[in-house]
Amino acid sequence: GDPEVEGELARRGVDGYHKNFAKYFFCAVCNFEDGSLVLLSEKLWASEVIRRVRRIVHTLKGDSAACGLHKLSELAHELEDVLTPQVASAHGGDLPEVVLAAADSFDAMLVAYQKNAKLPLVDALHKMIRHLLQVPASNAQTASEAVQEPGQFAWTEYEQLMISEAVHRGDPVYNIALRIDPNSLMRAAAFQLIRNVLHGSGTVIALRPEDNVAAANVEVVEAALASTQSEEKLFHRCRIPSIVSEVHIEKVAASQMPEHELLGDLLEEQAAKVVASGREGIEGDRTPKAPARGSAAVAVAESTLRVDATRIDAVMNLVGELIIGKSMLHRTLTEFDKQHARDPVRTKLADAMAFQARILDELHKCVLKIRMVPVEQLFRRFPRIVRDVAKQCGKDVALEISGQNTDLDKGILDSLAEPLMHLVRNAVDHGVGSAEERLAAGKPARGTVFLNAYHQGTQVVIEVRDDGRGIDLALLRAQAVKKGIIKAEEAQRLSDQDALNLIFESGFSTAAEITEVSGRGIGMDVVRTVMDRLKGTIHVSSQKGRGTAFQLRVPLTLASIQTLLFRVGGRLFAVPLSSVVEITRIADHEIHKVDQRE
Repeated sequence: GDPEVEGELARRGVDGYHKNFAKYFFCAVCNFEDGSLVLLSEKLWASEVIRRVRRIVHTLKGDSAACGLHKLSELAHELEDVLTPQVASAHGGDLPEVVLAAADSFDAMLVAYQKNAKLPLVDALHKMIRHLLQVPASNAQTASEAVQEPGQFAWTEYEQLMISEAVHRGDPVYNIALRIDPNSLMRAAAFQLIRNVLHGSGTVIALRPEDNVAAANVEVVEAALASTQSEEKLFHRCRIPSIVSEVHIEKVAASQMPEHELLGDLLEEQAAKVVASGREGIEGDRTPKAPARGSAAVAVAESTLRVDATRIDAVMNLVGELIIGKSMLHRTLTEFDKQHARDPVRTKLADAMAFQARILDELHKCVLKIRMVPVEQLFRRFPRIVRDVAKQCGKDVALEISGQNTDLDKGILDSLAEPLMHLVRNAVDHGVGSAEERLAAGKPARGTVFLNAYHQGTQVVIEVRDDGRGIDLALLRAQAVKKGIIKAEEAQRLSDQDALNLIFESGFSTAAEITEVSGRGIGMDVVRTVMDRLKGTIHVSSQKGRGTAFQLRVPLTLASIQTLLFRVGGRLFAVPLSSVVEITRIADHEIHKVDQRE
Protein backbone atom coordinates (compact mmCIF):
# COMPACT_ATOMS: atom_id res chain seq x y z
CA GLY A 1 0.00 0.00 0.00
CA ASP A 2 0.95 3.66 -0.09
CA PRO A 3 3.51 4.18 2.75
CA GLU A 4 2.29 7.72 3.39
CA VAL A 5 -1.29 6.53 3.86
CA GLU A 6 -0.39 3.52 5.98
CA GLY A 7 2.05 5.38 8.19
CA GLU A 8 -0.09 8.41 8.81
CA LEU A 9 -3.25 6.41 9.47
CA ALA A 10 -1.37 4.13 11.86
CA ARG A 11 0.05 7.12 13.74
CA ARG A 12 -3.37 8.73 14.01
CA GLY A 13 -5.07 5.48 15.01
CA VAL A 14 -8.01 5.91 12.66
CA ASP A 15 -8.50 2.23 11.78
CA GLY A 16 -11.76 2.24 13.69
CA TYR A 17 -13.54 4.58 11.31
CA HIS A 18 -12.09 3.59 7.92
CA LYS A 19 -15.42 2.32 6.66
CA ASN A 20 -17.43 5.27 7.93
CA PHE A 21 -15.05 7.72 6.29
CA ALA A 22 -15.13 5.78 3.01
CA LYS A 23 -18.95 5.77 2.96
CA TYR A 24 -19.19 9.47 3.72
CA PHE A 25 -16.43 10.33 1.27
CA PHE A 26 -18.13 8.37 -1.52
CA CYS A 27 -21.40 10.23 -0.91
CA ALA A 28 -19.55 13.55 -0.90
CA VAL A 29 -17.83 12.73 -4.20
CA CYS A 30 -21.22 11.80 -5.72
CA ASN A 31 -22.69 15.11 -4.54
CA PHE A 32 -19.67 16.94 -5.90
CA GLU A 33 -19.97 15.28 -9.30
CA ASP A 34 -23.73 15.89 -9.42
CA GLY A 35 -23.35 19.57 -8.59
CA SER A 36 -20.44 20.12 -10.93
CA LEU A 37 -22.08 18.35 -13.85
CA VAL A 38 -25.60 19.71 -13.59
CA LEU A 39 -24.64 23.24 -12.64
CA LEU A 40 -21.36 23.77 -14.44
CA SER A 41 -22.34 22.08 -17.69
CA GLU A 42 -25.19 24.56 -18.01
CA LYS A 43 -22.69 27.42 -17.55
CA LEU A 44 -24.50 28.89 -14.57
CA TRP A 45 -21.56 30.90 -13.30
CA ALA A 46 -23.43 32.68 -10.50
CA SER A 47 -21.50 33.13 -7.28
CA GLU A 48 -23.95 30.93 -5.37
CA VAL A 49 -23.37 28.05 -7.78
CA ILE A 50 -19.61 28.29 -7.44
CA ARG A 51 -19.90 28.49 -3.67
CA ARG A 52 -22.07 25.40 -3.54
CA VAL A 53 -19.56 23.24 -5.42
CA ARG A 54 -16.60 24.81 -3.65
CA ARG A 55 -18.17 24.11 -0.26
CA ILE A 56 -18.23 20.38 -1.03
CA VAL A 57 -14.58 20.48 -2.09
CA HIS A 58 -13.67 22.31 1.12
CA THR A 59 -15.39 19.64 3.21
CA LEU A 60 -13.58 16.89 1.30
CA LYS A 61 -10.30 18.69 1.89
CA GLY A 62 -10.80 18.95 5.64
CA ASP A 63 -12.01 15.40 6.18
CA SER A 64 -9.30 13.80 4.03
CA ALA A 65 -6.64 15.82 5.85
CA ALA A 66 -8.05 14.65 9.18
CA CYS A 67 -7.58 11.03 8.05
CA GLY A 68 -4.02 11.59 6.87
CA LEU A 69 -4.74 11.54 3.13
CA HIS A 70 -2.55 14.54 2.37
CA LYS A 71 -2.32 13.97 -1.39
CA LEU A 72 -6.07 14.06 -1.68
CA SER A 73 -6.35 17.05 0.62
CA GLU A 74 -3.76 18.94 -1.44
CA LEU A 75 -5.65 18.20 -4.65
CA ALA A 76 -8.89 19.49 -3.12
CA HIS A 77 -7.06 22.59 -1.93
CA GLU A 78 -5.79 23.31 -5.45
CA LEU A 79 -9.25 22.77 -6.88
CA GLU A 80 -10.67 25.34 -4.46
CA ASP A 81 -8.49 27.97 -6.12
CA VAL A 82 -10.16 27.52 -9.53
CA LEU A 83 -13.71 27.46 -8.20
CA THR A 84 -14.09 31.23 -8.33
CA PRO A 85 -16.15 33.58 -10.51
CA GLN A 86 -12.89 35.06 -11.82
CA VAL A 87 -11.69 31.74 -13.24
CA ALA A 88 -15.19 30.91 -14.44
CA SER A 89 -15.39 34.13 -16.44
CA ALA A 90 -11.91 33.66 -17.91
CA HIS A 91 -12.08 29.91 -18.64
CA GLY A 92 -15.81 29.16 -18.66
CA GLY A 93 -15.61 26.41 -21.26
CA ASP A 94 -12.71 24.52 -19.62
CA LEU A 95 -13.84 24.60 -16.00
CA PRO A 96 -16.46 21.80 -16.29
CA GLU A 97 -13.83 19.45 -17.76
CA VAL A 98 -11.44 20.14 -14.89
CA VAL A 99 -14.14 19.69 -12.27
CA LEU A 100 -15.34 16.39 -13.73
CA ALA A 101 -11.75 15.16 -14.05
CA ALA A 102 -11.28 16.04 -10.38
CA ALA A 103 -14.37 14.01 -9.49
CA ASP A 104 -12.86 10.99 -11.27
CA SER A 105 -9.56 11.52 -9.46
CA PHE A 106 -11.28 11.77 -6.09
CA ASP A 107 -13.10 8.51 -6.81
CA ALA A 108 -9.88 6.75 -7.90
CA MET A 109 -8.11 7.96 -4.76
CA LEU A 110 -10.95 6.66 -2.62
CA VAL A 111 -10.71 3.22 -4.25
CA ALA A 112 -6.94 3.21 -3.67
CA TYR A 113 -7.53 4.21 -0.05
CA GLN A 114 -10.05 1.39 0.49
CA LYS A 115 -7.72 -1.21 -1.07
CA ASN A 116 -4.68 0.24 0.70
CA ALA A 117 -3.04 0.57 -2.73
CA LYS A 118 -0.76 3.19 -4.23
CA LEU A 119 -2.51 6.45 -4.99
CA PRO A 120 -3.03 7.18 -8.70
CA LEU A 121 -1.03 9.88 -10.45
CA VAL A 122 -2.88 13.15 -10.98
CA ASP A 123 -0.18 15.14 -12.75
CA ALA A 124 -2.44 15.83 -15.73
CA LEU A 125 -5.09 17.27 -13.44
CA HIS A 126 -2.55 19.47 -11.66
CA LYS A 127 -1.48 20.78 -15.06
CA MET A 128 -5.10 21.55 -16.02
CA ILE A 129 -5.62 23.43 -12.75
CA ARG A 130 -2.46 25.48 -13.25
CA HIS A 131 -3.62 26.32 -16.77
CA LEU A 132 -6.92 27.68 -15.42
CA LEU A 133 -5.10 29.81 -12.87
CA GLN A 134 -3.14 31.52 -15.65
CA VAL A 135 -5.50 34.30 -16.80
CA PRO A 136 -4.93 35.20 -20.48
CA ALA A 137 -3.96 38.77 -21.34
CA SER A 138 -7.16 39.29 -23.31
CA ASN A 139 -9.10 38.68 -20.13
CA ALA A 140 -6.87 40.80 -17.90
CA GLN A 141 -9.41 43.60 -17.65
CA THR A 142 -12.24 41.19 -16.94
CA ALA A 143 -10.19 39.43 -14.31
CA SER A 144 -9.16 42.68 -12.68
CA GLU A 145 -12.79 43.66 -12.44
CA ALA A 146 -13.67 40.25 -11.04
CA VAL A 147 -11.01 40.64 -8.35
CA GLN A 148 -13.01 43.54 -6.98
CA GLU A 149 -15.96 41.23 -6.35
CA PRO A 150 -16.82 40.31 -2.76
CA GLY A 151 -15.33 37.24 -1.08
CA GLN A 152 -16.60 33.75 -1.79
CA PHE A 153 -17.74 33.06 1.80
CA ALA A 154 -17.83 29.30 1.10
CA TRP A 155 -18.72 28.32 4.64
CA THR A 156 -19.19 24.69 5.65
CA GLU A 157 -22.62 23.33 6.56
CA TYR A 158 -21.77 23.55 10.26
CA GLU A 159 -20.56 27.14 9.94
CA GLN A 160 -23.70 28.07 8.02
CA LEU A 161 -25.78 26.55 10.79
CA MET A 162 -23.92 28.62 13.39
CA ILE A 163 -24.42 31.77 11.29
CA SER A 164 -28.11 30.96 10.87
CA GLU A 165 -28.60 30.46 14.60
CA ALA A 166 -26.87 33.76 15.38
CA VAL A 167 -29.01 35.63 12.84
CA HIS A 168 -32.25 34.16 14.15
CA ARG A 169 -31.23 35.00 17.72
CA GLY A 170 -31.13 38.61 16.59
CA ASP A 171 -27.34 38.98 16.61
CA PRO A 172 -25.96 41.16 13.77
CA VAL A 173 -23.74 38.95 11.58
CA TYR A 174 -21.40 40.28 8.89
CA ASN A 175 -19.52 38.55 6.08
CA ILE A 176 -16.18 40.36 5.89
CA ALA A 177 -13.56 40.07 3.13
CA LEU A 178 -10.17 41.75 3.69
CA ARG A 179 -7.60 41.93 0.90
CA ILE A 180 -4.03 41.87 2.19
CA ASP A 181 -1.85 44.61 0.74
CA PRO A 182 0.31 43.03 -2.02
CA ASN A 183 3.26 45.08 -0.74
CA SER A 184 3.03 43.44 2.66
CA LEU A 185 6.19 41.35 3.10
CA MET A 186 5.05 39.16 5.99
CA ARG A 187 1.65 37.75 5.10
CA ALA A 188 1.52 35.32 8.01
CA ALA A 189 2.14 38.17 10.47
CA ALA A 190 -0.43 40.30 8.63
CA PHE A 191 -2.96 37.49 8.92
CA GLN A 192 -2.30 37.18 12.66
CA LEU A 193 -2.88 40.92 13.11
CA ILE A 194 -6.12 40.75 11.10
CA ARG A 195 -7.31 37.81 13.18
CA ASN A 196 -6.63 39.71 16.41
CA VAL A 197 -8.62 42.71 15.14
CA LEU A 198 -11.55 40.48 14.16
CA HIS A 199 -11.61 38.71 17.53
CA GLY A 200 -11.52 42.09 19.24
CA SER A 201 -14.52 43.28 17.22
CA GLY A 202 -16.95 40.49 18.07
CA THR A 203 -17.43 36.72 17.90
CA VAL A 204 -15.69 35.08 14.94
CA ILE A 205 -18.00 32.31 13.70
CA ALA A 206 -15.92 31.32 10.67
CA LEU A 207 -12.52 32.30 9.30
CA ARG A 208 -10.61 31.64 6.07
CA PRO A 209 -7.79 30.71 6.15
CA GLU A 210 -7.94 28.94 9.47
CA ASP A 211 -4.26 29.02 10.49
CA ASN A 212 -1.00 30.90 9.93
CA VAL A 213 0.53 28.17 7.77
CA ALA A 214 -2.25 28.41 5.18
CA ALA A 215 -2.06 32.21 5.37
CA ALA A 216 1.45 32.37 3.90
CA ASN A 217 0.14 32.69 0.33
CA VAL A 218 -3.35 34.04 0.95
CA GLU A 219 -4.58 37.25 -0.69
CA VAL A 220 -8.03 37.58 0.87
CA VAL A 221 -9.07 36.86 4.45
CA GLU A 222 -12.75 35.99 4.88
CA ALA A 223 -14.67 35.95 8.12
CA ALA A 224 -18.19 35.59 9.46
CA LEU A 225 -18.39 37.92 12.45
CA ALA A 226 -21.18 38.41 14.97
CA SER A 227 -20.77 41.94 16.32
CA THR A 228 -22.84 44.68 17.93
CA GLN A 229 -20.62 47.36 16.38
CA SER A 230 -21.89 49.37 13.44
CA GLU A 231 -20.87 48.48 9.91
CA GLU A 232 -19.03 51.80 9.58
CA LYS A 233 -17.03 51.20 12.75
CA LEU A 234 -16.13 47.69 11.64
CA PHE A 235 -14.93 49.07 8.32
CA HIS A 236 -12.55 51.50 10.00
CA ARG A 237 -11.26 48.87 12.45
CA CYS A 238 -10.55 46.38 9.65
CA ARG A 239 -8.87 48.90 7.34
CA ILE A 240 -5.42 48.39 8.87
CA PRO A 241 -2.83 50.73 7.29
CA SER A 242 -0.11 48.98 5.21
CA ILE A 243 -1.78 45.63 5.94
CA VAL A 244 -5.28 45.68 4.40
CA SER A 245 -5.78 47.29 1.00
CA GLU A 246 -9.50 46.59 0.54
CA VAL A 247 -12.42 45.90 2.87
CA HIS A 248 -15.78 44.45 1.89
CA ILE A 249 -18.54 44.07 4.51
CA GLU A 250 -22.05 42.76 3.96
CA LYS A 251 -24.65 42.13 6.63
CA VAL A 252 -26.23 38.67 6.63
CA ALA A 253 -30.02 38.82 6.54
CA ALA A 254 -32.36 36.00 7.56
CA SER A 255 -33.70 35.84 4.01
CA GLN A 256 -30.18 35.13 2.71
CA MET A 257 -29.82 31.90 4.66
CA PRO A 258 -30.50 28.71 2.67
CA GLU A 259 -33.91 27.20 3.33
CA HIS A 260 -32.57 23.99 4.81
CA GLU A 261 -30.78 25.89 7.54
CA LEU A 262 -34.02 27.46 8.72
CA LEU A 263 -35.11 23.95 9.68
CA GLY A 264 -32.98 24.32 12.79
CA ASP A 265 -35.68 26.39 14.46
CA LEU A 266 -38.34 23.85 13.54
CA LEU A 267 -36.23 21.06 14.97
CA GLU A 268 -35.74 23.04 18.18
CA GLU A 269 -39.51 23.40 18.51
CA GLN A 270 -40.04 19.72 17.78
CA ALA A 271 -37.37 18.74 20.31
CA ALA A 272 -39.10 20.94 22.90
CA LYS A 273 -42.43 19.20 22.22
CA VAL A 274 -40.81 15.78 22.58
CA VAL A 275 -39.20 16.80 25.87
CA ALA A 276 -42.47 18.26 27.16
CA SER A 277 -44.55 15.23 26.16
CA GLY A 278 -42.00 12.89 27.71
CA ARG A 279 -42.37 14.61 31.07
CA GLU A 280 -46.15 14.32 31.21
CA GLY A 281 -47.31 11.94 33.87
CA ILE A 282 -44.09 12.16 35.90
CA GLU A 283 -44.76 12.49 39.61
CA GLY A 284 -44.11 15.87 41.14
CA ASP A 285 -44.93 19.34 39.97
CA ARG A 286 -41.89 20.22 37.90
CA THR A 287 -41.69 23.17 35.59
CA PRO A 288 -40.38 22.03 32.19
CA LYS A 289 -37.17 23.72 31.25
CA ALA A 290 -36.55 25.08 27.79
CA PRO A 291 -34.45 22.73 25.67
CA ALA A 292 -30.77 23.55 25.79
CA ARG A 293 -29.10 25.05 22.78
CA GLY A 294 -27.97 22.24 20.53
CA SER A 295 -30.79 19.86 21.52
CA ALA A 296 -32.00 19.93 17.91
CA ALA A 297 -28.65 18.67 16.74
CA VAL A 298 -28.84 15.88 19.32
CA ALA A 299 -32.37 15.01 18.15
CA VAL A 300 -31.23 14.80 14.55
CA ALA A 301 -28.20 12.69 15.47
CA GLU A 302 -30.34 10.28 17.48
CA SER A 303 -33.00 9.99 14.75
CA THR A 304 -30.53 8.61 12.20
CA LEU A 305 -28.80 5.27 12.60
CA ARG A 306 -26.38 3.63 10.16
CA VAL A 307 -26.96 -0.13 9.98
CA ASP A 308 -24.94 -2.62 7.98
CA ALA A 309 -26.92 -4.13 5.09
CA THR A 310 -26.17 -7.68 6.24
CA ARG A 311 -28.03 -7.05 9.50
CA ILE A 312 -31.09 -5.84 7.60
CA ASP A 313 -30.91 -8.94 5.39
CA ALA A 314 -30.79 -11.11 8.51
CA VAL A 315 -33.93 -9.44 9.87
CA MET A 316 -35.59 -9.84 6.47
CA ASN A 317 -34.81 -13.58 6.47
CA LEU A 318 -36.22 -13.96 9.98
CA VAL A 319 -39.42 -12.20 8.93
CA GLY A 320 -39.63 -14.62 6.01
CA GLU A 321 -39.33 -17.53 8.44
CA LEU A 322 -42.12 -16.02 10.55
CA ILE A 323 -44.36 -15.83 7.49
CA ILE A 324 -43.67 -19.51 6.81
CA GLY A 325 -44.49 -20.24 10.45
CA LYS A 326 -47.77 -18.34 10.08
CA SER A 327 -48.70 -20.52 7.10
CA MET A 328 -47.91 -23.66 9.12
CA LEU A 329 -50.15 -22.45 11.95
CA HIS A 330 -52.98 -21.74 9.53
CA ARG A 331 -52.70 -25.26 8.13
CA THR A 332 -52.70 -26.68 11.65
CA LEU A 333 -55.79 -24.61 12.52
CA THR A 334 -57.57 -25.94 9.43
CA GLU A 335 -56.86 -29.53 10.49
CA PHE A 336 -57.94 -28.75 14.06
CA ASP A 337 -61.17 -27.21 12.73
CA LYS A 338 -62.02 -30.39 10.84
CA GLN A 339 -61.67 -32.57 13.93
CA HIS A 340 -62.91 -30.17 16.61
CA ALA A 341 -65.28 -27.79 14.84
CA ARG A 342 -67.35 -27.15 17.98
CA ASP A 343 -64.47 -26.88 20.41
CA PRO A 344 -64.57 -23.41 22.13
CA VAL A 345 -60.76 -23.28 21.99
CA ARG A 346 -61.03 -23.10 18.20
CA THR A 347 -62.45 -19.54 18.33
CA LYS A 348 -59.71 -18.37 20.67
CA LEU A 349 -57.05 -19.85 18.40
CA ALA A 350 -58.57 -18.16 15.35
CA ASP A 351 -58.64 -14.76 17.10
CA ALA A 352 -55.04 -15.13 18.30
CA MET A 353 -53.85 -16.10 14.82
CA ALA A 354 -55.71 -13.21 13.20
CA PHE A 355 -54.01 -10.82 15.64
CA GLN A 356 -50.64 -12.42 14.92
CA ALA A 357 -51.23 -12.14 11.16
CA ARG A 358 -51.98 -8.41 11.43
CA ILE A 359 -48.83 -7.74 13.46
CA LEU A 360 -46.74 -9.88 11.14
CA ASP A 361 -48.03 -8.03 8.08
CA GLU A 362 -47.10 -4.69 9.66
CA LEU A 363 -43.67 -6.03 10.60
CA HIS A 364 -43.18 -7.26 7.05
CA LYS A 365 -44.08 -3.85 5.62
CA CYS A 366 -41.75 -2.03 8.03
CA VAL A 367 -38.80 -4.27 7.19
CA LEU A 368 -39.44 -3.84 3.48
CA LYS A 369 -39.42 -0.06 3.90
CA ILE A 370 -36.01 -0.23 5.57
CA ARG A 371 -34.51 -1.66 2.39
CA MET A 372 -36.26 0.85 0.14
CA VAL A 373 -34.16 3.66 -1.32
CA PRO A 374 -35.06 6.29 -3.94
CA VAL A 375 -33.98 5.49 -7.51
CA GLU A 376 -32.30 8.91 -7.47
CA GLN A 377 -29.26 7.09 -6.06
CA LEU A 378 -29.01 5.27 -9.39
CA PHE A 379 -30.25 8.02 -11.72
CA ARG A 380 -27.70 10.54 -10.43
CA ARG A 381 -24.87 8.88 -12.36
CA PHE A 382 -26.52 9.12 -15.79
CA PRO A 383 -26.09 12.85 -16.53
CA ARG A 384 -22.35 12.22 -16.54
CA ILE A 385 -22.70 9.11 -18.74
CA VAL A 386 -24.91 10.94 -21.26
CA ARG A 387 -22.52 13.86 -21.36
CA ASP A 388 -19.43 11.69 -21.91
CA VAL A 389 -21.00 9.44 -24.57
CA ALA A 390 -22.51 12.41 -26.42
CA LYS A 391 -19.14 14.14 -26.44
CA GLN A 392 -17.43 11.00 -27.69
CA CYS A 393 -20.00 10.59 -30.48
CA GLY A 394 -19.96 14.28 -31.40
CA LYS A 395 -23.63 14.80 -30.52
CA ASP A 396 -25.63 17.28 -28.49
CA VAL A 397 -27.84 15.28 -26.12
CA ALA A 398 -29.80 16.33 -23.03
CA LEU A 399 -31.09 14.03 -20.30
CA GLU A 400 -34.48 14.59 -18.65
CA ILE A 401 -35.08 12.70 -15.40
CA SER A 402 -38.39 12.27 -13.58
CA GLY A 403 -39.71 10.02 -10.83
CA GLN A 404 -36.37 9.99 -9.02
CA ASN A 405 -38.15 9.80 -5.65
CA THR A 406 -39.65 6.39 -6.50
CA ASP A 407 -38.56 3.84 -3.89
CA LEU A 408 -37.07 0.46 -4.78
CA ASP A 409 -35.29 -2.35 -2.94
CA LYS A 410 -31.59 -1.51 -2.55
CA GLY A 411 -30.48 -4.90 -3.89
CA ILE A 412 -32.61 -4.60 -7.02
CA LEU A 413 -31.52 -1.01 -7.53
CA ASP A 414 -27.85 -2.02 -7.49
CA SER A 415 -28.54 -4.83 -9.98
CA LEU A 416 -30.23 -2.40 -12.39
CA ALA A 417 -27.15 -0.18 -12.67
CA GLU A 418 -25.53 -2.14 -15.51
CA PRO A 419 -28.70 -2.71 -17.61
CA LEU A 420 -29.69 0.94 -17.38
CA MET A 421 -26.18 2.04 -18.28
CA HIS A 422 -26.34 -0.03 -21.49
CA LEU A 423 -29.78 1.30 -22.37
CA VAL A 424 -28.82 4.93 -21.80
CA ARG A 425 -25.56 4.58 -23.74
CA ASN A 426 -27.41 2.92 -26.62
CA ALA A 427 -30.03 5.67 -26.61
CA VAL A 428 -27.30 8.27 -27.08
CA ASP A 429 -25.18 6.30 -29.55
CA HIS A 430 -27.84 4.44 -31.61
CA GLY A 431 -31.08 6.29 -30.92
CA VAL A 432 -30.21 9.97 -31.19
CA GLY A 433 -28.85 11.03 -34.56
CA SER A 434 -26.33 13.72 -35.37
CA ALA A 435 -27.32 17.38 -35.37
CA GLU A 436 -27.34 17.43 -39.19
CA GLU A 437 -29.54 14.33 -39.38
CA ARG A 438 -32.01 15.72 -36.85
CA LEU A 439 -32.23 19.11 -38.55
CA ALA A 440 -32.88 17.39 -41.89
CA ALA A 441 -35.73 15.45 -40.25
CA GLY A 442 -37.25 18.67 -38.89
CA LYS A 443 -36.16 18.04 -35.30
CA PRO A 444 -34.15 20.25 -32.93
CA ALA A 445 -30.39 19.80 -33.20
CA ARG A 446 -30.23 18.72 -29.55
CA GLY A 447 -31.56 15.24 -28.90
CA THR A 448 -33.19 14.19 -25.65
CA VAL A 449 -33.07 11.00 -23.61
CA PHE A 450 -35.84 10.54 -21.04
CA LEU A 451 -35.40 8.53 -17.83
CA ASN A 452 -38.52 7.95 -15.73
CA ALA A 453 -39.58 5.73 -12.82
CA TYR A 454 -42.94 5.11 -11.13
CA HIS A 455 -44.83 2.54 -9.07
CA GLN A 456 -47.47 0.32 -10.64
CA GLY A 457 -49.08 -2.13 -8.26
CA THR A 458 -46.37 -4.21 -6.61
CA GLN A 459 -43.87 -3.35 -9.32
CA VAL A 460 -41.60 -0.47 -10.22
CA VAL A 461 -41.51 0.61 -13.85
CA ILE A 462 -38.40 2.32 -15.24
CA GLU A 463 -38.57 3.79 -18.73
CA VAL A 464 -35.68 4.80 -20.99
CA ARG A 465 -36.85 6.70 -24.06
CA ASP A 466 -35.26 8.81 -26.78
CA ASP A 467 -36.60 11.09 -29.51
CA GLY A 468 -34.20 9.78 -32.13
CA ARG A 469 -34.43 7.88 -35.38
CA GLY A 470 -36.16 4.76 -34.08
CA ILE A 471 -35.32 1.15 -35.03
CA ASP A 472 -35.32 0.11 -38.69
CA LEU A 473 -37.12 -3.26 -38.63
CA ALA A 474 -35.96 -4.17 -42.14
CA LEU A 475 -32.34 -3.64 -41.12
CA LEU A 476 -33.02 -5.55 -37.91
CA ARG A 477 -34.27 -8.61 -39.79
CA ALA A 478 -31.41 -8.43 -42.29
CA GLN A 479 -28.78 -8.26 -39.54
CA ALA A 480 -30.36 -11.20 -37.70
CA VAL A 481 -30.21 -13.31 -40.86
CA LYS A 482 -26.65 -12.18 -41.60
CA LYS A 483 -25.44 -13.17 -38.13
CA GLY A 484 -27.18 -16.55 -38.34
CA ILE A 485 -29.56 -15.87 -35.47
CA ILE A 486 -32.61 -16.80 -37.58
CA LYS A 487 -33.23 -17.97 -41.13
CA ALA A 488 -34.51 -15.68 -43.89
CA GLU A 489 -37.92 -17.40 -43.99
CA GLU A 490 -38.33 -17.04 -40.22
CA ALA A 491 -37.37 -13.38 -40.41
CA GLN A 492 -40.21 -12.65 -42.82
CA ARG A 493 -42.75 -14.44 -40.62
CA LEU A 494 -41.74 -12.56 -37.47
CA SER A 495 -44.16 -9.97 -36.14
CA ASP A 496 -42.82 -6.47 -35.58
CA GLN A 497 -42.68 -7.03 -31.81
CA ASP A 498 -40.82 -10.32 -32.19
CA ALA A 499 -38.41 -8.61 -34.59
CA LEU A 500 -37.75 -5.90 -32.01
CA ASN A 501 -36.99 -8.56 -29.41
CA LEU A 502 -34.12 -9.80 -31.59
CA ILE A 503 -31.96 -7.00 -30.18
CA PHE A 504 -31.72 -8.99 -26.93
CA GLU A 505 -30.00 -11.92 -28.65
CA SER A 506 -26.36 -12.46 -27.75
CA GLY A 507 -23.93 -10.95 -30.24
CA PHE A 508 -26.60 -8.98 -32.07
CA SER A 509 -25.90 -5.36 -33.00
CA THR A 510 -27.03 -2.97 -35.73
CA ALA A 511 -23.94 -0.77 -35.42
CA ALA A 512 -22.05 -0.39 -38.69
CA GLU A 513 -18.67 -0.47 -36.91
CA ILE A 514 -17.32 -1.52 -33.54
CA THR A 515 -16.42 1.45 -31.37
CA GLU A 516 -15.56 1.97 -27.72
CA VAL A 517 -19.21 2.83 -27.09
CA SER A 518 -21.03 0.02 -28.92
CA GLY A 519 -21.05 -2.47 -31.75
CA ARG A 520 -20.04 -5.69 -29.96
CA GLY A 521 -23.59 -6.93 -29.37
CA ILE A 522 -23.07 -7.60 -25.67
CA GLY A 523 -25.05 -4.88 -23.89
CA MET A 524 -28.65 -5.86 -24.62
CA ASP A 525 -27.99 -9.52 -23.84
CA VAL A 526 -26.75 -8.40 -20.41
CA VAL A 527 -29.94 -6.39 -19.94
CA ARG A 528 -32.18 -9.41 -20.55
CA THR A 529 -30.04 -11.69 -18.38
CA VAL A 530 -30.23 -9.31 -15.41
CA MET A 531 -33.97 -8.81 -15.84
CA ASP A 532 -34.52 -12.58 -15.84
CA ARG A 533 -32.47 -12.88 -12.66
CA LEU A 534 -34.55 -10.16 -11.00
CA LYS A 535 -37.81 -11.87 -12.07
CA GLY A 536 -38.61 -8.78 -14.09
CA THR A 537 -39.60 -8.06 -17.68
CA ILE A 538 -38.43 -5.70 -20.39
CA HIS A 539 -40.52 -4.41 -23.28
CA VAL A 540 -39.26 -2.44 -26.26
CA SER A 541 -41.31 -0.27 -28.61
CA SER A 542 -40.13 1.87 -31.49
CA GLN A 543 -41.44 4.11 -34.23
CA LYS A 544 -39.18 4.86 -37.14
CA GLY A 545 -38.29 8.53 -37.15
CA ARG A 546 -39.85 9.18 -33.73
CA GLY A 547 -37.76 7.26 -31.24
CA THR A 548 -37.43 4.12 -29.14
CA ALA A 549 -38.64 3.29 -25.63
CA PHE A 550 -37.62 0.53 -23.21
CA GLN A 551 -39.84 -0.33 -20.27
CA LEU A 552 -38.33 -2.31 -17.39
CA ARG A 553 -40.63 -3.86 -14.79
CA VAL A 554 -39.16 -5.21 -11.57
CA PRO A 555 -40.74 -6.28 -8.26
CA LEU A 556 -40.52 -3.89 -5.34
CA THR A 557 -38.52 -6.51 -3.48
CA LEU A 558 -37.34 -10.09 -3.90
CA ALA A 559 -37.65 -10.85 -0.20
CA SER A 560 -41.24 -12.15 -0.22
CA ILE A 561 -44.21 -11.46 -2.45
CA GLN A 562 -47.90 -12.34 -2.46
CA THR A 563 -48.78 -15.18 -4.80
CA LEU A 564 -51.81 -16.97 -6.22
CA LEU A 565 -51.75 -20.70 -5.42
CA PHE A 566 -53.42 -23.25 -7.71
CA ARG A 567 -53.20 -26.94 -8.51
CA VAL A 568 -52.75 -28.52 -11.92
CA GLY A 569 -52.58 -32.27 -12.25
CA GLY A 570 -52.11 -32.67 -8.53
CA ARG A 571 -49.12 -30.30 -8.45
CA LEU A 572 -49.18 -27.00 -6.54
CA PHE A 573 -48.08 -23.84 -8.37
CA ALA A 574 -47.57 -20.24 -7.22
CA VAL A 575 -47.80 -17.18 -9.49
CA PRO A 576 -46.98 -13.63 -8.32
CA LEU A 577 -50.18 -11.62 -7.96
CA SER A 578 -48.62 -8.81 -9.99
CA SER A 579 -48.51 -11.20 -12.97
CA VAL A 580 -52.17 -12.25 -12.71
CA VAL A 581 -54.31 -10.47 -15.31
CA GLU A 582 -57.56 -12.42 -15.01
CA ILE A 583 -58.99 -15.44 -13.20
CA THR A 584 -61.72 -17.41 -14.96
CA ARG A 585 -63.29 -20.86 -14.73
CA ILE A 586 -63.35 -22.94 -17.92
CA ALA A 587 -65.75 -25.83 -18.54
CA ASP A 588 -64.52 -29.07 -20.08
CA HIS A 589 -66.43 -28.50 -23.33
CA GLU A 590 -64.58 -25.19 -23.84
CA ILE A 591 -61.20 -26.93 -24.09
CA HIS A 592 -60.17 -27.82 -27.66
CA LYS A 593 -57.20 -29.70 -29.09
CA VAL A 594 -54.87 -28.17 -31.67
CA ASP A 595 -51.99 -30.27 -33.03
CA GLN A 596 -52.65 -32.89 -30.38
CA ARG A 597 -52.29 -30.29 -27.63
CA GLU A 598 -55.04 -28.88 -25.42
